[in-house]
Amino acid sequence: MGAPTSVTQPKMPTLRTALPPLPCRMGVLFSTLLALAFAAVSSAQSQPPESMDATALVRRAVQHRVDADKNHPPLRYLVHRTDERHDTTKEIVETVDGDVARLVAINGKPLPMEADRAELNRLDTLDNHPEMQQHRHKGEQKDAERIDRLLALLPDAFLYRFEGMAPCAAGQCYRLSFTPNPHFTPPDMEADLLRGIAGEVWIDPAQERLTRLDGHFIADVNFGFGIIGKLNKGGTVLLEQTDVGAGGHDWELTRLTLHVTGKALMVKPLSFQINEEASGFAQVPAGLKYREAIQLLKQAGP
Repeated sequence: MGAPTSVTQPKMPTLRTALPPLPCRMGVLFSTLLALAFAAVSSAQSQPPESMDATALVRRAVQHRVDADKNHPPLRYLVHRTDERHDTTKEIVETVDGDVARLVAINGKPLPMEADRAELNRLDTLDNHPEMQQHRHKGEQKDAERIDRLLALLPDAFLYRFEGMAPCAAGQCYRLSFTPNPHFTPPDMEADLLRGIAGEVWIDPAQERLTRLDGHFIADVNFGFGIIGKLNKGGTVLLEQTDVGAGGHDWELTRLTLHVTGKALMVKPLSFQINEEASGFAQVPAGLKYREAIQLLKQAGP
């Protein structure tokens, strides 16, 4: 199963250099939206009651996601990512010290011997320099904090409406549309992103979790009055979540498709044409240290 680029590496590096730190595992910027795991009623019902308060469901769902994160088991998985220049597959191991990654394939083929040796040397360097891992882990924690701040805004940033039932992996899912709330005032530049996105989400009624989000930019989004940067109208983002837990109830982002253009500092073109798929999820021991993850990754080589 393919897997995201190095979890320790920003998903959208050029955007980070041009815009304020945007949340970006699989592009924290847009994976904030994957937490739209709306609450729902019994899966035995064909449609929600007439009195459904979609915004209240979203508000509860945000809390569901927070609660689930507290019990998230550490995982090992693959991420396959393609963009305008690269086609890579990395194996990721989550640890209490942050995520550790090993590049295992380029263009769908195992690394040549020389490249694989260089990757092993990189892991050895990381093993010998814990300050490098500490720095990366701090970056991951800051990303997570930004996600949480944006998640708290979701109930107020959008208007939600039930559109009917739709086929999904769970059988039938609730399909809801969302549009920007015209009365929402973003508290900072990061939150400006929410003003320009509309789309639909599919919700698993039984576990009350998002299975799919299909969004698009219905307007240009300016950061710092367009001076810092701009994302163009017409961009699209597709997210899919899957319950990957052996015992159930462990939802992970398994697909991200992002097609966005814009400008940084009014002149520098931005283009993100990214496809990522994550697969092969398996639990690793709780409390695993990053050096132990390095050894696991080295043992799993070709």
